[in-house]
Amino acid sequence: MTVESAPVTTEPTDWWRHAVVYQIYIRSFADGNGDGVGDIAGIRSRLPYLADLGVDALWITPWYRSPMADGGYDVADFRAIAPEFGTLTEAERLIEEIHEHGLRLIVDIVPNHTSDRHRWFADALTAGPGSPERARYWFRPGRGPDGALPPNDWHSVFGGPAWTRLPDHVERRAEWYLHLFAPEQPDLNWTNPEVRAEFESILRFWFDRGIDGLRLDVAHGLAKHPLLPDIGLDPGAAEFGEGGGRHLGDHPHWDRDEVHEIYRDWRQIADSYAATPRGARMFVAEAWRIRTGGLARYLRPGELHTAFNFDFLKCPWNAGELRTCIDDHLAALTRVGAPATWVLSSHDLTRHVTRYGLNGDWTRRRSGLDAGAVDLALGTRRARAAALLMLALPGSAYLYQGEELGLPEVDDLPSDVLQDPIWERSGHRVHGRDGCRVPLPWSGAAPALGFGTAKPWLPQPPQWRELSVEAQTGDPDSTLELYRTALRFRRAHPALGEGLLRWLEAPAGVIAFGRGAGFTCLVNLTARPVPLPVHDEIHLTSRPLDDHLLPPDTAVWLHAR
Repeated sequence: MTVESAPVTTEPTDWWRHAVVYQIYIRSFADGNGDGVGDIAGIRSRLPYLADLGVDALWITPWYRSPMADGGYDVADFRAIAPEFGTLTEAERLIEEIHEHGLRLIVDIVPNHTSDRHRWFADALTAGPGSPERARYWFRPGRGPDGALPPNDWHSVFGGPAWTRLPDHVERRAEWYLHLFAPEQPDLNWTNPEVRAEFESILRFWFDRGIDGLRLDVAHGLAKHPLLPDIGLDPGAAEFGEGGGRHLGDHPHWDRDEVHEIYRDWRQIADSYAATPRGARMFVAEAWRIRTGGLARYLRPGELHTAFNFDFLKCPWNAGELRTCIDDHLAALTRVGAPATWVLSSHDLTRHVTRYGLNGDWTRRRSGLDAGAVDLALGTRRARAAALLMLALPGSAYLYQGEELGLPEVDDLPSDVLQDPIWERSGHRVHGRDGCRVPLPWSGAAPALGFGTAKPWLPQPPQWRELSVEAQTGDPDSTLELYRTALRFRRAHPALGEGLLRWLEAPAGVIAFGRGAGFTCLVNLTARPVPLPVHDEIHLTSRPLDDHLLPPDTAVWLHAR
């Protein structure tokens, strides 16, 4: 059987169809000014490392001016850089230097909401009910005789109601405002022409400064049912975090058809840069809560370019389920001419070394429920094999900072250092996402393992000295050198990236597929060694072979006859 991704193209403007993109969570990547928080100066100092790693592009999480109630995803000014990260001038210089290193740049855009410190929200509070200023958001009177009940039963992703009532001193019968995330993140009303015009201007502002693309936060959430109807949720229910789930039918605030009109307009803006030296700009969507099989709808011609395949990330370590996930995704995207976009970890999810090392259900761990002990040796073996699997698949791939070091989740952070709003909104029941956001270890040096010269904003485990860039560089058995080798090979091998995938015969529990003329990837997901097919050359293995057999939880790239 042959599974085909979208047709191969060599146009430089289509780099995103096959690129490997490195995600930088800016607060935790590198601290250049010695205040314990990552920044633009830190990124600039580490560009040689990123270029040498072999990635094609960088994605930087929000660097805009923000009160940081949600790590920068509560934006107060989309055209200004947060002072703790740097200045607009520094950002412009970083863009130039990224391009000088032969890399491209994607930055985050957060269109679903603003910060409650945004000037628009301040104007809305001052202007009062029924004003044009409030029409940019979702303000509504409460239910009940005195308006003391929320306008509907919607819940915040971070726990609790999705509505907050204004203080009594603001107005006599205070209205409520909608926030699908934290109260500090009021949702914008995308039926308002001012909202649409403002974000089109913001897109051009950053495209004009030379960025190559935008990652769309909560791409599935912008449109709301105009009547804001109840969903019928249990009043005590909560969603807690970014894991998300499928849904069927007409949801009042996730994955509504109206979002596609917005993205068709945005695509025209991105395409209008085709004649510039760097070509048309691109979008990659974060779309979690969508109807079954609905991801391809965001990638139809004239809409967005790519979208993360979170089904692959969440798929169990099982050959049959992984193959089905890959098949279904490639088939759906081929129908709309879009490339696949694979990912294993992000700033919102438990690092995959830990996920693969859990005996229990990894989704339960952050909820404070027993998920079993973490076997880090097992998780590391599987994570290394999963990396070779992902990098051999058709399409593009996103790496989350630190996965090239084999970093596990830090799941024992003291409660007094936790900063994710989920911790507070859940009543201290759900630890949230801080465990995957701990600053990177660059060396064994105190006080911050090379991250900077000051105590970092989240504490690093002492044992991370052994996983630092310094410790792993030059060690042929290290995870860092595995990634470097794989990325160099992928860039040099014409069969990898976008193109065809051919499933090959293999023992039960083994994934096997071919790319191009002779390239073969095998992943052994069983508990026993399996024989290799007849081959001419072994290119790379995720761990040493066992007497010419492929060990359990191991991947191999080879040239087969």
